[in-house]
Order: sequence, then C-alpha cells, then structure tokens
Amino acid sequence: MSKTTFIATGDAFMTRRLPEKGYPGFAELQNIIQQHDVRFNNLEITIHNQEGYPAAFSGGTWAMAEPEILDDLKKYGFNLYNTANNHSCDYSCGGVLATAKYLRQRDMAFAGTGASLQEAAAPVYLETTNARVALIGTSSSFHESAAAGYRSISMLGRPGLNPLRFKTTYHVEKAYFDVLREVAEKTNMNAEELYSIACGYANPLPEDELTLDRLGFKLDNKTWKQTEPLKKDMDRILSAVREARRQADYVLVSVHSHEFEGLDTVKPAQFLKTFAYACIEAGADAILGHGPHELRGIEIYQGKPIFYSLGNFIFQTETVSLQPADAYLNKGMPHDTTVGAYMANRSKDGTRGYCVMENIWRSVMAGFTAEDGVITQIQLYPITLCMGAPRSKMGVPHLAQDNAVLHYLAELSKPFGTKLEIRDNMAVINL
Repeated sequence: MSKTTFIATGDAFMTRRLPEKGYPGFAELQNIIQQHDVRFNNLEITIHNQEGYPAAFSGGTWAMAEPEILDDLKKYGFNLYNTANNHSCDYSCGGVLATAKYLRQRDMAFAGTGASLQEAAAPVYLETTNARVALIGTSSSFHESAAAGYRSISMLGRPGLNPLRFKTTYHVEKAYFDVLREVAEKTNMNAEELYSIACGYANPLPEDELTLDRLGFKLDNKTWKQTEPLKKDMDRILSAVREARRQADYVLVSVHSHEFEGLDTVKPAQFLKTFAYACIEAGADAILGHGPHELRGIEIYQGKPIFYSLGNFIFQTETVSLQPADAYLNKGMPHDTTVGAYMANRSKDGTRGYCVMENIWRSVMAGFTAEDGVITQIQLYPITLCMGAPRSKMGVPHLAQDNAVLHYLAELSKPFGTKLEIRDNMAVINL
C-alpha cells in the first residue's frame, strides 16, 4: 500500500523575519508540518528588493517583503506554494518576475504566476517518496491588469497571474427592470456601449437584458444574483487539470477567492462552487481555497475535499516595511507619511478593521492522507495568530490551546453535509 500525506495552510502575508532561535510554539508547528510529504502554503506577498514599480492598483496593502523571508517560510517546512492572488501584481510585472526569480533560486516549487499565461497556468510538479504531486494555482480576486497574457510567435507574453474570471448577472423582476432601463436612458450611462454597437464593435443585447455602466441585468420572475466562471478561463484551467492528471499521481488546485454569496463573507460565491466541482470532475484530488483571510466550510464532493478557505497562516500586513505614495494619498495623507502612521490611521490605532475581527486571527492547518490514490482521512489542527498582541507580535501562528475554532469550522461545514469529529485538540473527517 502506497501512502502520501499532505498538509495545507492558508495565506502567508509575512513581512517580518523569524527570530534566529524561533519563538515559543514554533517547533510544535514545524514538527506537525514536516511530518507530511506535501506541505502547501499560499504565498500572499511579492518577494523582491524594490525590483518592480508600484502598480496603480494594489490588493489592499502593497505587499512586498525581502527575499530572506522565503528562507524563513522554508524553516516551517513548506515545499509547495501558490503565488496567484490579489497581491501578485502589487509591484507590476517586475514584482512578478522578481518573486519567481527568488523562489527558483531557493528551489521552491510554485504555481499560479509566470512570465506569460502559459507559465502561470501550467501545473508544477513535486516529487515525493511515494508519489508525484501536481499543483495548479489560480485567483478570482485581482485587478484586471494583473492577468497574465499569452506569448505568441511574434510577441512576448505578459507577466501576471493565472486568472479565474467570472460573470455576474443581476436577475430582476419586470418592475425593477423597467426602472433600470429608464435610468440608463435618462443618464446616458451606456453611451459608449451604444456607440460601439452603432460602429459594429459590439452586438446589441437581447430585449430581456441590459447593462448599467458594465453591470449586467436580466429580466426574470424573481430577483437574485448569478455568478458563473468565465468559460475561457474554466477551459484553460480544466485543461491543465487533465494534463496534470495524466502526469501525476495526485492533483491539487489552489484558488484564491475573496468573493462571497449574499452578505455573508463565509459563504463561497456560486461561481467558486461551480469551479471546484468542475475541477474535481476533471481529475483534481483536492481544492485548496484561500483569500478572505477567514475560514470557510469544508465540502466533500465525489469523495474529494473542497477547502473553501483555509484562512490565514501568517498575517503581518501592518508591519510591511514600505508603501508607495499612492497608499498615503488615497487616504488623504501626505505622500511622505510613514508606514506606521499610515497603518495606525487605517486601523484607527487597532480599533477597527482586521485588527478586531476574531476570525482573521484563528484558523486551521489541514492535513490529509491518501492511500493508493484515494484520500481516506482529513486532520485539522487549530492555530491562533495572536489577536490583541502588540503589532510586533500579531500575525505569528501558534497551535491553539482549545478547540473553539474547530467547533466553529464544524458549524461552517454543516451546510455541506460534512461532519467533523473533534478530539484531542484536533478534528478528523473520515472519507
């Protein structure tokens, strides 16, 4: 019997070096992580020494850390990384290429970004003792300029991330639809679109559809919001999954997605569920979700786990060393503001935003065991990131000393029909 073990963690927004001798609790985490063959993390920061220009749009904080941060991540034991997320292009194409350079210098396997869309979309392979494992990385949360572009016979590709775009359609009843159409006509908000149609560059919409400055609406007998993956992105990613299925023993798909259903941030958007199901049907063994900086539920689909979000693993956004002038000016602050003052303003001295959101600072590490190609069990280890600690200490992971987050995750997973067995400071899901 051939057995392979996996462990997956969420976002590593790491901006501070590890202490030379580690920290209290580091060895416990390291020991658990290094017991596994495949050790995954989402690298949610660009890695370079100002080798890319700050982009006009960022993922929130312009995310950059010195290359030596990668050495510290390796000390935890990780050997497989996703780099496709909303921060991938915070420092434009130069930041993407520099991050890839420093990862390759350290022989760190990663997927999700590259010098072209061919590179960003390609599976990366990890050789372990008993199995070859493929990882495909993608993100649905990004500024449109961050999407990688294909190289062609005559042109270079565009560095960036492997995009999972989606279409949003707002279905509305006739009374609302008629009002929206009248608003569009009276404000001329669709003037450019109408001009494009008149010139033959775009096709007119059917009578039961309309746009309001790029927002799409459809006449329906009820009011609801529909999200669906963009076909060209789905086709490309599923093609990579099928290729990875041919070339590897196990296939992992990592997807960074902030989007949620309705007003509840812990409910994954419909397009993400559609995407996850399709990936498993195409041959993926597990879907590793992350992005909203908090946990979401776990679903088992056709015997394969979908982790809709693994939350945070390291979250040190407030101690990033540099920010461009745009960050300060966007907040109405002088261009020469210091990072510390900017962060204090943003969080209102730690009294609002992420600083006071409990779910940002608690998470799990998800281990799972596969035997002869079949995942048989999931093990969940609770972690805490030190909410309420001084800024210099917040965001560092430790094993949690109670099961509160496991019970919380059990509640999040109930709507998917997933049952967690909680015992001895861990939870188990038997498949």
